[in-house]
Amino acid sequence: MRIALQKKGRLNDDSMKLLKEAGIKFNIGSGKLVASSPNFPIEVLFLRDDDIPQTVADDVADIGIVGENEMVEKGFELSIVKRLGFSKCRMSLAIPKAEEYPGLSYFENKKVATSYPVILDKYFKEQNIVADIHEIAGSVEIAPGIGLADGIFDIVSSGSTLVANRLKEVEVVMKSEALLVSSSNLSAEKQQWLEELIFRIDSVMAANSNKYILMNVPNDKVNEIVKVLPGMKSPTVLPLADKGWSSVHSVIQEKKFWAIIGQLKAIGAEGLLVIPIEKMIL
Repeated sequence: MRIALQKKGRLNDDSMKLLKEAGIKFNIGSGKLVASSPNFPIEVLFLRDDDIPQTVADDVADIGIVGENEMVEKGFELSIVKRLGFSKCRMSLAIPKAEEYPGLSYFENKKVATSYPVILDKYFKEQNIVADIHEIAGSVEIAPGIGLADGIFDIVSSGSTLVANRLKEVEVVMKSEALLVSSSNLSAEKQQWLEELIFRIDSVMAANSNKYILMNVPNDKVNEIVKVLPGMKSPTVLPLADKGWSSVHSVIQEKKFWAIIGQLKAIGAEGLLVIPIEKMIL
């Protein structure tokens, strides 16, 4: 089975980290564009991110990890196997900071620079805006400053690039994240290996979003603590050597931890420990 990945950049870093955490190793030499795995039946093709959708659509690669923005821009019919939750960004319209922004009407008959003309054209048509879309490759953010465009449509993550170029974000057109996509022509054997890969990825993602929590609790407060914990199932309760106390263990979503920590302490929990989970099989 072949997987297409970004050759370099943040998406490559996050994708390789995910595969490594899923237990898949690659024999990667300096400058290699193809690498095989010694412990999983998969071969990786390192490509430009905007070439990945077509590579998968043409069955040159069976699956790929690609930004949602690139998949939508290229317009190929691909199966979204899984949203991976990393490399998140938004596709936004931005204008010079000093300009007043009355709304989308600002872009009427204006020139907008972008590397994503298909997404922008569709959006403007939906909003009944007639604008001159000027397609350029790279360094879109400098276009207004050199008089090439009145505004831009580009990827925004932190927004620091906009600030550095004296631009302000005025409209979010779409949000994007990394997707695991596949061809619709997978053989039964490759589909089986894809399901194994998804199983491993699910285990890694579940581990990354959950934490193992331990705490010491007075025995008369155990039932109250258990009701507060949003664990997978019933928490584990073990007696401590110190009579009258128990150790309560549970798995909780990291995003919920700070919302309930105060409740746990108020009830009587002490010595709370939060431990990362390496893998989590659901």
